[in-house]
Amino acid sequence: MPALLLPRLIGQGRASELLFTGRAMSAQEGLAWGFFNALHEPQELLAQAQKLAHELASGPTFAHGMTKTMLHQEWAMTLDQAIEAEAQAQAICMQTQDFTRAYEAFSAKQKPVFMGD
Repeated sequence: MPALLLPRLIGQGRASELLFTGRAMSAQEGLAWGFFNALHEPQELLAQAQKLAHELASGPTFAHGMTKTMLHQEWAMTLDQAIEAEAQAQAICMQTQDFTRAYEAFSAKQKPVFMGD
């Protein structure tokens, strides 16, 4: 992993330790440090990956796309620029039918069904 990304994932101190010592981190340590999000037994991995994929696919896909764009673009932004960009992204997302569905479901204390529009 490039030294550019590692400190952003696990922090400067932890990245420095790993890079200077060359030691390997354990799976539990990587999970605790936020290097990855979950650990699964090998026999459970495919089912867990499919479960997550289904969860993402059934969510607000337009908003997910906007979030992905913001995550990529904000690396190169100042804090003020990022706040403005996110405000604009939220305003765009609020114009979708999925936003209306989410709002109505929230008001009715129900789970929204997203359609991607």
